[in-house]
Amino acid sequence: MIRLEKDGGLWFATIDRTDKANSLTEPMLTELAEIAEAAQEARVLVLTGAGSVFSAGADLEAARAGLALSPVWERLSGAIAALPGLSIAALNGTVAGGAMGMVLACDMRIAVPTAKAFYPVMKLGFLPQPSDPPRLAQLVGPSRAKMIFVGGAKIDAATALSWGLFDQLTEPDSLMDEVRALSADILNAKQDHATTIKRMCPS
Repeated sequence: MIRLEKDGGLWFATIDRTDKANSLTEPMLTELAEIAEAAQEARVLVLTGAGSVFSAGADLEAARAGLALSPVWERLSGAIAALPGLSIAALNGTVAGGAMGMVLACDMRIAVPTAKAFYPVMKLGFLPQPSDPPRLAQLVGPSRAKMIFVGGAKIDAATALSWGLFDQLTEPDSLMDEVRALSADILNAKQDHATTIKRMCPS
């Protein structure tokens, strides 16, 4: 349910559970975390989804059975945030709930115009993962982060772009072309040069 493709230093990890809106189980999260940990050798790690949804977040049955409290969410987002290379969330559609964590941990978020973002922890009675609120607040500001977490706001792509949650919008048929364009310079640079420049940018 997680597909990994490597094109030299460019790695693509695709969530592929389209019959369940790419909702995540613990084995899927663990596999994503292992990929992110192994991607220390990658120059660019791209996270995307199959079909028309990036991910609906945790599988609800798994969440009620304890997945919502699993440390694997933080393991995944922490591994992404620690990457020396570039991490890109290529949002082929809506991102919801716990799946926001891996997206917020990425360096860039490129989305299709139909994508939405929401994190219904208040409604569902779960807490967000510890690193998610500060990362979201850093991108959109504290009040807007509260609108999403506490107010249950569902943000459309244009709003997400204007708030700074999404960095760029592009049509579905050019999403991966944009990803490759953003990856071109780092793929051709020396690793230590690319890592140094990335670390000079506030995260």
